[in-house]
Amino acid sequence: MQRLPRTKGCFVCGTTNPIGLGLELVDEGESVSARFRPRPEHVGFKDTVHGGLIAALLDEVMVWVCGVRTGQFAYCAELTVRYRRPARPGRDLLASAKLVTNRQNKVLEAQATLHDGPALLLATATGKYVPVPAAAVPELLADFVGDIRAVVKQPNPRARSQPQ
Repeated sequence: MQRLPRTKGCFVCGTTNPIGLGLELVDEGESVSARFRPRPEHVGFKDTVHGGLIAALLDEVMVWVCGVRTGQFAYCAELTVRYRRPARPGRDLLASAKLVTNRQNKVLEAQATLHDGPALLLATATGKYVPVPAAAVPELLADFVGDIRAVVKQPNPRARSQPQ
């Protein structure tokens, strides 16, 4: 298990975002995971964590598994979430994602789950991700706390910007 770097501003993992979740993500070899304990202010309906917050959490673990497994930062192009049971505030939840398909580093497909305890499945998600354009990578790297290159080995930006 290896803790992944964090950004300053990200809503999910940011270290200085005053309204963010401040989560730490972990590379577990085949998967990337994050533990989350929702607070009462994270509810939508009474005693039910807002679905948009769950979607953001599942997206975050999927985008990280894409980055760690391929060496490319990626944007979400498509996200599908299936909510199976309500998530409750004050419970220890585990989000986990795996990369399932890499289409020549142009489209990356991931799957994620959200559990309450080892057996209670709350939500599943699938996502399609596309690489961040090489020209945007330096600005993206500037938001990280610490050296992201130790975890995500970004390809040479010049090589990616040339016609293929």
